[in-house]
Amino acid sequence: MKIENGIAKDVDFSSKEGKEVFWHSSAHLMASAIKNLYKGVKITIGPSIETGFYYDFDNLQISKDDFAKIEKEMYSIVNKGASFECKEVSKKEALEIFKDEPYKIELINALPENEKITTYKLGNFIDLCRGPHLEDVKKIQAVKIMSLAGAYWRGDSKNKMLTRVYAISFPSKDEQKKYLEFLEEAKKRDHKLLGKRLNLFSFSEYAPGFAFFHDNGLIVLDELTDYWKEVHRRYNYQIIRTPQIMNRTLWEKSGHWDKYKDNMYTVKIEDQDFAVKPMNCPGGMLVYKTEQHSYKEFPLRVGELGVVHRHEISGALNGLFRVRVFTQDDAHIFIAPEQITEQVKEIFTILDEMYKTFNLDYRVVLSTMPEKHIGDLDTWKFTEGALKDALKDMNLDYQLNAGDGAFYGPKIDVLVKDSLAREHQCATIQLDASLPERFDLVYTGQDGKEHRPVMMHRVIYGSLERFFGVITEHFAGKFPLWLNPRQIIIVPVADVFNKYADDVAKILRTEGFRVIVDSSNDSLNKKIREAEKVYPNYILVVGEEEQKAKTINVRIRDTKEQKELSLKDFITKVKEEKEKRTLRSFL
Repeated sequence: MKIENGIAKDVDFSSKEGKEVFWHSSAHLMASAIKNLYKGVKITIGPSIETGFYYDFDNLQISKDDFAKIEKEMYSIVNKGASFECKEVSKKEALEIFKDEPYKIELINALPENEKITTYKLGNFIDLCRGPHLEDVKKIQAVKIMSLAGAYWRGDSKNKMLTRVYAISFPSKDEQKKYLEFLEEAKKRDHKLLGKRLNLFSFSEYAPGFAFFHDNGLIVLDELTDYWKEVHRRYNYQIIRTPQIMNRTLWEKSGHWDKYKDNMYTVKIEDQDFAVKPMNCPGGMLVYKTEQHSYKEFPLRVGELGVVHRHEISGALNGLFRVRVFTQDDAHIFIAPEQITEQVKEIFTILDEMYKTFNLDYRVVLSTMPEKHIGDLDTWKFTEGALKDALKDMNLDYQLNAGDGAFYGPKIDVLVKDSLAREHQCATIQLDASLPERFDLVYTGQDGKEHRPVMMHRVIYGSLERFFGVITEHFAGKFPLWLNPRQIIIVPVADVFNKYADDVAKILRTEGFRVIVDSSNDSLNKKIREAEKVYPNYILVVGEEEQKAKTINVRIRDTKEQKELSLKDFITKVKEEKEKRTLRSFL
């Protein structure tokens, strides 16, 4: 993409930078259309965002019924072939141009005296903007206004509430169609809706940001936990549990009190300040210090499924994706500096194994020293270099995210891609030389002297709750057999076969399967339809023929296929499917 005089040429919509230019230009287009249609409207700002763009307006009263009219006006402007014109102006000129736009005047007055000011004109519409913008507005061939919201000017609740109009645009109608189809599919997979429909979890106004897990949801969480423990025991992790509430002095020692206290819940106990833990790390340090350690123990891998509480503003809460209490599958790995590469490799081996089980792909981001940090620059230089060397040694491509590391060390973030190619931040590997220093952690080296260990913080799921939400949407609620709370539903064709259905269920439960028998008075077809709504892996229909032959009629989820099998053959195949944690049916 080339930029000449504030105009972007050869914009590639498939790139992140291309989308930003395309959508920011579209925000100006929408503002122009709204100014044409609604007199007296005052303009503010209109940036591109991850899913399109928005523009905030004052003195604008519209509803969803107005969306089509605004889109029509946007197309009209596009069809007239107007082009963006960029012009550099003085502060005095800018104040004159926008004399009737109070929000623009406020922005201009806030600029430094020598700040470069540019305006962009599109037809008869002019806006204050840094740009760049599209060379040809006709590239915008499809527009869709998505929603309305209220937004305070500059995000300050003391300021006036504005009308925010969200929209998205594309270079072609076909791309827009595919996107809207994607949104429909994403809506069907929304874990909040599936959580309610499948009776997995719920939320209450009495505990905002705190999930209530029902029996079905707890089954899924227990399976995720058991799988995590199984894998980590195999890789020689010790598993511990540390207290929920610890004294303020510990959090001051760790640095959390200074850097993180606004996100912490605190409580007074006998006139002393305590904090509900927002992270597991300090507790892990205390466990390490209960014993003397030798280099022979390293790498010392210590895992904890620790429940943490963090104060999130109510507007940020989002189902299981953003809650105020969650379980981190933490691990703290104590190593000598020369073991860093080896341990990063091992963590990725575990990560690959576990994500493959859920059919999740991922990409890697390396985040470096933030502005607010603890530890000296030499330490940061060493730890950042060590992570870069490890990724290079594994031939792993990564994106650099400068300045977004944890306050105590750089980190490798792993963003998983679900079945709709949406990304979710799950695993992270954080290299920390600061907390071992603060807690005076030592080990006896080969030379018999005391040395300071390096520590890795790492998670695989990240948060069990968020991961639960991710896989619920990834599988669209159709969990693989080993995870599914409703593995098998048995449907007797009439009441007289209820006993046979119960006998089959008893045998299957003895073999470790989760089984429901629908002995209601509904018709067979209705029972099957109701069963299909909750996505069991198998529906077993039993009637006179099955009872006589001691068989079952098996309906396999997501197929029209039906099989008549002996109960023994069914158990053999399905037991293997469950034990191997496969994603496909073995029948």
